[in-house]
Amino acid sequence: QVQLVESGGGWVQPGGSLRLSCVASGFPFSSYVMSWYRQAPGKERELVAGYTSIGGSTNYADSVKGRFTISKDNSKNTVYLQMNSLNAEDTAVYYCNARKMVISFWGQGTRVTVSS
Repeated sequence: QVQLVESGGGWVQPGGSLRLSCVASGFPFSSYVMSWYRQAPGKERELVAGYTSIGGSTNYADSVKGRFTISKDNSKNTVYLQMNSLNAEDTAVYYCNARKMVISFWGQGTRVTVSS
């Protein structure tokens, strides 16, 4: 059974930090390309950060470059998203995605609220 379980979301004040985690199971984690997406209220889901290939190259949305960092630990089947200098525009539900060719798995999402 394929599972992607996100955690680490919550409420944070502007300027604060959060670290999201996504634990994967039920598929060969190291052979899938991992990414983080987010969906803000009333907006479409967008790519935040992701690996471009299994090899480790990464890309980021312009809005988060320099503030967010994606990383992964294949030994723990886990991908992380370190988010610093958060602002209100980062408020969204964050989703973990695993992709291999036409196969794509999604987690249930974890909500991040940035507010004073």
